[in-house]
Formats: sequence, structure tokens, C-alpha cells
Amino acid sequence: MRIARWMHDGAVAEGFVIGDGVVPFPRGLTVGDVLAAGLADLPALAAELEGDAAASVTPLADVRLLAPLVPASVRDFVAFEEHVEGVTASVDGASHVADEWYTFPTFYFTNPHSIIATGDEVRPPSTGRLDFELEVGAVIGGVAGSDGRDLAPAEAARHVFGYTIFNDWSARDIQGREMKVRLGPAKGKDFATTLGPWIVTADEFDGLLDDEGFLPIRMEVHVNGERIGHDLLSNMGWPFGDLVAYASRDSLVVPGDVLGSGTAGNGGCLAELWGRAGELTPPPLVEGDEVLMRVEGIGEIRNVVGRARPVPDIPPARHRSRERERA
Repeated sequence: MRIARWMHDGAVAEGFVIGDGVVPFPRGLTVGDVLAAGLADLPALAAELEGDAAASVTPLADVRLLAPLVPASVRDFVAFEEHVEGVTASVDGASHVADEWYTFPTFYFTNPHSIIATGDEVRPPSTGRLDFELEVGAVIGGVAGSDGRDLAPAEAARHVFGYTIFNDWSARDIQGREMKVRLGPAKGKDFATTLGPWIVTADEFDGLLDDEGFLPIRMEVHVNGERIGHDLLSNMGWPFGDLVAYASRDSLVVPGDVLGSGTAGNGGCLAELWGRAGELTPPPLVEGDEVLMRVEGIGEIRNVVGRARPVPDIPPARHRSRERERA
């Protein structure tokens, strides 16, 4: 099943994507309500809709898709070894994967308030190294009898309600400056993340999962019509169940959380290619560039880069006396 949010006739609606149309959930339910109820309750909801004589289908062509959910939080992992190899070369001049990468699946939290949809214009900060990141996001749903805390991998996999395409837009020059302070990324990342075009429920992929839980679906990214990168999602170092389990350790995951796979290898972002080439080839994104991502079994998202946002200046740090008492 596919689940979406959309704008039609000036109003937001939420429901199922059926064929080439959209149908609102019954009883005014929202995507948040459906995620909280969990994947196990979805067949009953679909049956309820089938019995609703008043349910009407609106053609997809007549609506504007929104981001498929309002996330509770967004964690983004770095689960593709090949991506790490290329990006470290772009930063340090030599490819290297730290031993610590292999120990646990590392992530950072990004901004749930900067989520954009397919078709939205990307308004980046002032940057000379704007980049995309080709990812898949796992969307968390409720599971009866589980609070989402300290999950084992097999149990954690049951919390994956579905999948969406995830583009972690990045200003690499800003990101690089921030991480020299040994914190972040922050403003190099939190200006925009595309999710979409909808959520495809996890059961749609049951026949593709291998024995370890990896999902070998094709991913690709195009810039201005040229394919820049492509990979299989199964090239992650950990399956999503492991990512969810780690996120829940000494913490919890809740319905509406989104966990990004991290950037695919083989050209999943420009920074990887810059590291391998030793130069900015292909060039950083600029105003007017179109980025299209396709993921097998999910769909595609498309965004055009807009003009950088004007922002007020902030002065540099002041040098203080370090006195310990008031004069």
C-alpha cells in the first residue's frame, strides 16, 4: 500500500494512493494516526475504506503531493561503506574508513521542521558546494506491546512501517567548517530534507528481503537528466532492523520517526565523486539545477535548486577576559 499527504482545492488531505488517484482515510484519520496504529491495523482500515460508498478518488494529476508525514524526529545514518570511502577522500585527501564505523551504525539528528516534498524548490544557504544525498528512509510505526525502547534487531524490524525516498541536501563547505569543531553537522544540513513521494508499506517488500533482512532494490540519482549515481539498497553495512535497534538503545523510537539509510555509494552524492576524482567534478549544484531520485518499488522525487536565502549576519566570537569574579 502507498500512503500520502496532499494539497487539493486549498486543503490538506491524507490517505491512500490507489492506482493513479488518492483517497482520504476514513473518519478523518491522519498519517500520524495510521502510523501510531501500526502496520497490523492497515488491512482493516483498507477494508473500511472499500465499504465506504462515499469515498471518492481524486486523480494524482489534480493534487500537489506534500511530504508523506510530519516526522516526530529524523535520524540519518551513514551505513554505506563505499560512500564513506569517497567522502573521506574529499575531506582528508585520502580514502579511509575508521575502524569505529564497523562497530555500530552511526547517525546524527537532523531538522524535522525543514522537510520538503517532491516538486518543492530547494532554498539552500549561501554555499559554493551544494550537494544531494541519495537515501531511503524507514518510517517507524506502532507495534502492539512494544514501547520502542532497547529493541533487539528482529523486534526492531517489526517497527518499520514502510519506506520513502530521502534526499539529505548538504552544503559541504559549511558542513566541513562546522565539523572542525568536532560537532555537527548542523547548518550544513538542516536547511532541507526531501521525503517522498509517499510511504510504501513494508509488507510490499517482504518477498525481496534476504535472510539477513537486506533489501536489494535499485536506487539512482539524475542531475539535469544525466544519471550521476546508482546503487542497491542492500549494499548497506546493516539492514534497517539493526539501525532501528541501535536508535532505540538506551532510548526509544516512536511512530513517525524517520531513519535515513545514509548515502548510497557509487555516486550517491557529489562529495564522494569529488573525493575519488580529486577535483569538483561533477560540479556542485547551482540555482536552476534539477535533481531527480528514483528507488525501485517506491517511486521518484524531483526538486529544483532555488536562490540562496538571505540571512542576517552573526558576529564572530568575542574574546573574553575569563575573569571568575565580578569587578
